[in-house]
Amino acid sequence: MDKFSVTGMSCAACSAHVEKAVAKVPGVTSVTVSLLTNSMNVEGTAAPSDIIQAVTQAGYGASLQGGEQNTSAPAFDEEALKDHETPKLRKRLIASVVILIPLMYVSMGHMMWNWPLPSFMAGNHVAMGLYQMLLTILVMIINQKFFISGFTSLLHKSPNMDTLVALGSGASFAYSTYALFAMTGAQMRMDMDAVMQYMDEFYFESAAMILTLITVGKMLEAYSKGKTTNALKSLMQLAPKKATILRDGEKVPVPVEQVQIGDIFVVRPGESVPVDGVIIEGNSALNESALTGESIPVDKAEGDSVSAATLNQSGFLKCRATRVGNDTTLSQIIQMVSDAAATKAPIAKVADKVSGVFVPAVISIAIVTIIVWLLVGQDFGFALARGISVLVISCPCALGLATPVAIMVGNGVGAKNGVLFKTAVSLEETGKVDIVALDKTGTITQGEPKVTDMIPGEGITKDTLMQTALALELKSEHPLAKAIVAYGEEQQITVSAADDFQAMPGNGLSGIVSGARVFGGNLKFISGKTTVSEQMQRQAEELAKQGKTPLFFATEEKLFGIIAVADVIKEDSPQAISQLQNMGIEVVMLTGDNERTAEAIGAQAGVDQVIAGVLPDGKERVIRELQQRGKVAMVGDGINDAPALTRADMGIAIGAGADVALDAADVVLVKSSLSDVPAAIRLSRAVLRNIHENLFWAFIYNVIGIPIAAGVWYHWFGLKLNPMFGAAAMSLSSFCVVTNALRLNFVKVYSTKRDKKKNHKKNQNQQDVQIVVDTDVMAEKQEENDMEKVIEIKGMMCGHCEAHVKKALEALEGVASAEASHEKGTAVVQLSGSVDDAALKKAVEEEGYEVTGIR
Repeated sequence: MDKFSVTGMSCAACSAHVEKAVAKVPGVTSVTVSLLTNSMNVEGTAAPSDIIQAVTQAGYGASLQGGEQNTSAPAFDEEALKDHETPKLRKRLIASVVILIPLMYVSMGHMMWNWPLPSFMAGNHVAMGLYQMLLTILVMIINQKFFISGFTSLLHKSPNMDTLVALGSGASFAYSTYALFAMTGAQMRMDMDAVMQYMDEFYFESAAMILTLITVGKMLEAYSKGKTTNALKSLMQLAPKKATILRDGEKVPVPVEQVQIGDIFVVRPGESVPVDGVIIEGNSALNESALTGESIPVDKAEGDSVSAATLNQSGFLKCRATRVGNDTTLSQIIQMVSDAAATKAPIAKVADKVSGVFVPAVISIAIVTIIVWLLVGQDFGFALARGISVLVISCPCALGLATPVAIMVGNGVGAKNGVLFKTAVSLEETGKVDIVALDKTGTITQGEPKVTDMIPGEGITKDTLMQTALALELKSEHPLAKAIVAYGEEQQITVSAADDFQAMPGNGLSGIVSGARVFGGNLKFISGKTTVSEQMQRQAEELAKQGKTPLFFATEEKLFGIIAVADVIKEDSPQAISQLQNMGIEVVMLTGDNERTAEAIGAQAGVDQVIAGVLPDGKERVIRELQQRGKVAMVGDGINDAPALTRADMGIAIGAGADVALDAADVVLVKSSLSDVPAAIRLSRAVLRNIHENLFWAFIYNVIGIPIAAGVWYHWFGLKLNPMFGAAAMSLSSFCVVTNALRLNFVKVYSTKRDKKKNHKKNQNQQDVQIVVDTDVMAEKQEENDMEKVIEIKGMMCGHCEAHVKKALEALEGVASAEASHEKGTAVVQLSGSVDDAALKKAVEEEGYEVTGIR
């Protein structure tokens, strides 16, 4: 996709015309023009030069953004987002007002309130007319941009808002000039009645006032539009400009653009991290609020990753650069916000269609208005005033800005809170979801096992149990062992590793602790070493029902106890799920885990439905089934979630997940918190509500204003509109729309006050979906029954063991898929070809497990 900067656009009609012109270029498959950011995104095979030529021929300017860039340098130009228009418009406005005041003094002060005039002008009506004409010409010169842009676009058959202003002001000036020359003829004839009549036909002040008031509106609009990009500008300002890298043992300050992947850089307390990296020495607390919105500092130590623009608050850090330039997390966030602002939401298409024909329609209405009033007997001055009022009150800008300003502000609010919408479409559609499907591991749960329970044996304390277990597990590489070691570190327990350590894959561990042989492992393994009471067996069974893995520790003489390990749910998961349900959204949990563990986690989290034992393609199939009864958002973090994220109406990726999951998603949650899912939906709903408000006011303003300006109600109510008031109304319309969009900055995305409350009941169709899914699976299994083998395996203890077995089997040629269960002690293999039992057995045993049979 190529990005271009477009100059010369003044309203929605301009952007619509540019889009139409570029869309006709051969090779262009998609084009989106943003009036807000004066940018254009073009997809296709067309050459940039052809695209620029098409824009130029349409009467506007264009240039390719970026060009040849150094990929190590951020490709964002903060200068391009600066408000350059407001200072220029302010100067034009001040100059116009300085000239307008003496003009209005004569045209209205003297004529209406008989204010005194200089002696050379008193009673000299021609002099007064010349005076007004000269001052009006000065105001027109100051605001010549309206005329250049307006008439140029008219010549290119693409009239815009400037065309309406130029026609309105120009017509006022032209008719007033005609009246002035006619007055001189009457003066020569000494026809003073005619002189006074022509004096009343002067609209010089209207011509000047229209330009001045429109400039006021343009300045307010430009200022407000500048505010909408504040979030993006503040993100850019966060980017560090300098880095301190180590070269030959010396600390060398360099521009951040010169940092390369692999460079070693240092970060002192109080400094910002210059690029993404990994800590190789030191520890500290980093403030990551710039990226995540989370104000609480995060402790970092050796081996942890750090992101550009985060603030080092305490210790000295030495890091290795892993991502620089456009690849840093900050740059990607900026890119997402920028890209989203440059895209268009579906709702904007309505306004675009109207904007494309708006200006020609208004010009036609103005002409018809003048003709009709002349036909009913009104004088030309009255008819012209009505036509001019129609021209200057009509505002296509309000229509064109209604959607993009809300999208830009909404994206900024999301970025501040760690919620990134990749496109305007995703920002609009997220709030419309009916069902949220959640992955379990890493989304609802922490994604890594933790110690959850300790049940000491008779006569054993928890401290003794933990110390014994920790000493034994210190040398183990098993994920469950790492959970016990991590817990020991948290509790600051210090022990020496067991001597004569032995790992028996699929069974457990043994080692010498305090002179005694200690064993650790599953119930079957420990039962062969010592006696396990029925009470302890029942407690272990209860833990297993809760989705936890019980690990037994014992000597040959006695049982030390049970330590339960599980992938625990995140603290905010139940609350987030409850909020989704209170918003009228059904919550479904999808997982490849076994049913018992899944049901236990689902019950703790409070989801409406649990669908367990599904493969990645199975998740995608379930999403398709759920879509039959509403819009579905899929929330996940792993590679296996990518198909489902892509299939869902809205894919939401947890920010700490795999890159492929982030690529497949429409929304990215930087903080990896499930609470950001309802927050994203709230923000989307607020933005969509704001867009509806903006479009309503933009449409209703023109629907009400144009008939009044045309004098439709004059016959019945004597209601007519002075062109100057029409210009003032036009000036305020766009300003009001943009200001309304800025209210989104006050949206509290984590507040539940405005959530749509209703009693959340399970949809009757939920069971239907489960039946359909189960039926599909049964049908598939029936078709492949003669291509299926069940391997009985001894030694699997947890989900990680299952994953090892599954991976080993699926690596064999002829194995289509494999599903392992440590609870059943089996692996079910679907074959796509002939596979020897010996090969299956060998693959499992090479992973350290024992095959007891194949059927």
